[in-house]
Amino acid sequence: MSERSEAKRPLLAENWRRLNGPRRIAGLDLARGLAVIGMFAAHLLWIDPFDIADLSTWTDVVNGRSSILFATLAGISIALLTGGRTPVSGAARERASARLALRALCIWVIGVLLILTQVPVYVILPAYAILFLLVLPLLRVRPAFLFAFAALLGLVMPWVQAAIIQLPFWDTALGADLGLLIGLNYPFTVWIAFVVAGLGVGRLDVRALRTQLALVVVGAALAIVAYTLAAVAPATPDTYLAMVWTADPHSDGLLEVFGSGGFAVAVVGLCLLLARPWWRAPDGGEAWLGPLGWLTLPLRAVGSMPLTAYVGQIVVWWVLQPAPEAGESTLGAFRDTDPFVPFVVWTVVACTLWALLVGRGPLEWVLDRVSRLAGPRGPAALHAVDRVDS
Repeated sequence: MSERSEAKRPLLAENWRRLNGPRRIAGLDLARGLAVIGMFAAHLLWIDPFDIADLSTWTDVVNGRSSILFATLAGISIALLTGGRTPVSGAARERASARLALRALCIWVIGVLLILTQVPVYVILPAYAILFLLVLPLLRVRPAFLFAFAALLGLVMPWVQAAIIQLPFWDTALGADLGLLIGLNYPFTVWIAFVVAGLGVGRLDVRALRTQLALVVVGAALAIVAYTLAAVAPATPDTYLAMVWTADPHSDGLLEVFGSGGFAVAVVGLCLLLARPWWRAPDGGEAWLGPLGWLTLPLRAVGSMPLTAYVGQIVVWWVLQPAPEAGESTLGAFRDTDPFVPFVVWTVVACTLWALLVGRGPLEWVLDRVSRLAGPRGPAALHAVDRVDS
């Protein structure tokens, strides 16, 4: 055997253990992978409005819900990066807050650069960065308060956002530019509820079976109630109430917040169940994933580097964007090339190979290195970062 093969073996083994080892929460990687692929579908597919009797329209489930799942998972990741069930305190919390703030700044810059490509999608990263900053004061808050606060935000902020979005300012050139820079299509006024809810989930024992079952049941119940109310008790069209009392994707309505937010929580719980280890050493060490855990490894690899996968999609789109024909939009021109399947296949293959042969995603690695400028990582935060990347 060559020296090169001998040199590669330890790195491959290390990366394999990092992706599948006891400190990794495989279900969260799976949920993040689904969120990324869902956003690919929302961007790249022609999707008809949902009709339960027409299976071809069921892809409409990705509209709005994929990005809300992404935001909810952001809250969970922030919780894990700051101690999980036992939040860091004192100097460690200050250091963690500074590191998260630097991450937010980097994500915002990356988002602005993606906007400058003029790829015809609403880039979520500027809003994502602002949400990171808004949640920092809540790092030491207990889960019960976080869930109550998320519910309060979900009840109140859709009314506020419906008034804000009607301001004439947003129709001006300055307003349009500012809207892009703050991610107005994912307004932090409303979306903070998803991140706060995710923060609450991350403060629970997400490895515990009862927690996972509770997430599925509670999330599904919220979704069923909200979507049922939207169907049986719609508001009068073209009114202020109709802007709030709606579950339509990207409406930021009250029923979308609880319907799609509940859907996101249920998906997280389901992914944690599907990728749950079948056996774990009594000391909390070695764990063995079940068959679904192994079968979903490629998708989990995507979920281990969601920022890289998301940014890569838009950069490749920018490079390959065809010139539209007369009267055709640039979005339509690209969707007409049927890019979804190739994008998904290449993303899954590239992320899997990178995760096994190199390790952490390239942009995730950069964010980690930059965030270290805020000071050395404490032991609790080190354990959390090794357990889950964000």
